[in-house]
Amino acid sequence: MIRARPLLPALAGLVLAVGGIVALDRALPPPLHRGEAVSVVVADRAGRPLRAFPVEDGRWRLAADASRLDPAFIEALIAVEDRRFFSHHGVDPLAVFRAGFDFARTGRITSGASTITMQTARLLEPRPRHLGSKLIEALRAVQLEARLSKDDILELYLTLTPYGGNLEGVRSASLAWFGHDPASLTPDEIALLIALPQAPESRRPDLRPENATAARARILARMSAEGLISPERAAEAAAEPAPSRNAFPAHAWHAAEHVRRRADGPEIVSSLDARLQARAEALAEDLARRAGPDVQASVIVVEIEGRAVRALAGSAGRDRPGGWLDLTDRPRSPGSTLKPLIYALAFEDGIATGTTRIDDLPSQFAGYRPENFDRMFRGQVTVAEALQHSLNVPAVRLLDAVGANRFEAALRFAGSHPRAPARADGEAGLALALGGMGVTAREIAALFAALGDEGRARPLAFTEDEAAANTRGPGHALVSAGAAGDVLDILRRSPAPPGRMPARLTEAAPDIAYKTGTSYGFRDAWAAGVANGYVAVVWTGRPDGAPRPGVTGREAALPALYDVFDAIAATDPAFSRRARPYPVIASGPDGAMSRVGAAAPPPEILFPPDGAEVWSDDPRHAFVLAARGTGRLAWYEAGARLPTDAAGQPLWTPDGPGFHTLTVVDGQGRAARTRVRVRTPSG
Repeated sequence: MIRARPLLPALAGLVLAVGGIVALDRALPPPLHRGEAVSVVVADRAGRPLRAFPVEDGRWRLAADASRLDPAFIEALIAVEDRRFFSHHGVDPLAVFRAGFDFARTGRITSGASTITMQTARLLEPRPRHLGSKLIEALRAVQLEARLSKDDILELYLTLTPYGGNLEGVRSASLAWFGHDPASLTPDEIALLIALPQAPESRRPDLRPENATAARARILARMSAEGLISPERAAEAAAEPAPSRNAFPAHAWHAAEHVRRRADGPEIVSSLDARLQARAEALAEDLARRAGPDVQASVIVVEIEGRAVRALAGSAGRDRPGGWLDLTDRPRSPGSTLKPLIYALAFEDGIATGTTRIDDLPSQFAGYRPENFDRMFRGQVTVAEALQHSLNVPAVRLLDAVGANRFEAALRFAGSHPRAPARADGEAGLALALGGMGVTAREIAALFAALGDEGRARPLAFTEDEAAANTRGPGHALVSAGAAGDVLDILRRSPAPPGRMPARLTEAAPDIAYKTGTSYGFRDAWAAGVANGYVAVVWTGRPDGAPRPGVTGREAALPALYDVFDAIAATDPAFSRRARPYPVIASGPDGAMSRVGAAAPPPEILFPPDGAEVWSDDPRHAFVLAARGTGRLAWYEAGARLPTDAAGQPLWTPDGPGFHTLTVVDGQGRAARTRVRVRTPSG
């Protein structure tokens, strides 16, 4: 016990010293926060970089991920910069001894003792290069080793390392100098990425290519001496020319900005597809270029499953007027683009079907007198014809029956926010049917996606996580599946644009259910369509809202819509496999023609045939009509159902001479028509 007493003060002093060191370490931790300030990279669904956002002073500092770096690069870096990196604790005593011995022998510094951890400490806290700074870096290195794993330190070092100009980090350098991520590197690329941080400004390949290639050759020689590559391969790599600098990824300019505002993290995986995005941007640029110097265009493509936005070109280029604006998110007048929802609501309410006849005649609705685009009226037409030819009076008539307020509420339910002029009575007006409101291309895409998803509304998704969340819920019922399907079937039979064969006559062509729109004064031209699990919307116009007389959606936007679906087919192999089957005519065993396919044929009128003339001596004479088809057949003239006799045969009594149109409808709502001229002795 007597001998133990002198040890107590020494022990207490040791405890106090250790406690002081621990307290000092906690009071003055290394400034790791600088390594957290990195550029955000928005990638496409496959991880391909689309756009990077710089940090302070416009510097590109992309976070390094050791698991996504070429292992050969890591091996060479450790061999050249810090051979014992994975065994020391921040400071390499052997390297310190070797550097001191060389200095004493030559009187100058011939080898460094800084480890990768010490270099990381210097990058976190830049200081003048002298012995005092070296001591601080050594202490900081020990602190870093106590807090971080070796992989964390390596990633921090490769995030902050300067590579010349405004480049920091190995990923920034690889993208700038080689145009690709550092996941796979050639020997000359590896050597340059090791050589540049040693003297980043004097070895910049774009400013001093001779210095860059000379330094790269020395690193290649070291790699050969370490047995990492053969001397022959080192010589080949050294002969490669110095690379030029590439532009940083700047695709999907508007969509990437939208994604960055909605999500966190140094790298955000969006729902976009880089290949389709590039095609959409090119199509928008070409569309605007052909239209004139003051014209813009935008394109949005949505995969209905999950509502994933696969491409979004917010403008045709930032070098054109209004190009910095995301024109898919700016409210514009949709013209007739939203008419399909009016018809779907009418079908849902039982107000009409595709074969219902409706008047296209001059009409007035509480002082509102709509006109057709061509200022002509077609008399009595079917609802399907009215939608396919975008007739205004029938659309307003149906909206009057459905209710403008209900239509507006349905738009909001689908995710739209229609910007309609305020009315004194607070009611929505019938002008909504013809585009008397402001909506965005994104909102139109969401609406058409709902029609393509059996009437279920869901929000658009800009990340894969959002798309996955969309698939987990049932969605919101906007209209019934039957009403949505009927509207799309009508739109699929709309005439194709000039130069395009109808889809039914072309193998594997997309069967597009489309609707065009032209706003009042020719300010906006639209085309929106659904096909094979995708929705696309094309807009073109002047960003300042100035009119373009005579430019319609069918002429200006519809051909581009078809081009967009061609681009989808070229980038998604499953697109063509989702094509709808069509009935075909095939030869039967007996040589007669028989109809086979996914659906039974529509009814066929046997009497009277289309274009026939019939004579009637007696105005009370009734003709017996004949047709064949599926289920029970019903005959109509002028919207009125014709009677049948005791045997169930349909009877038609013409009300006078002239032309008459008869319609037969089968049990599935499909129709056939015949136009007949009735002749009498008097006319």
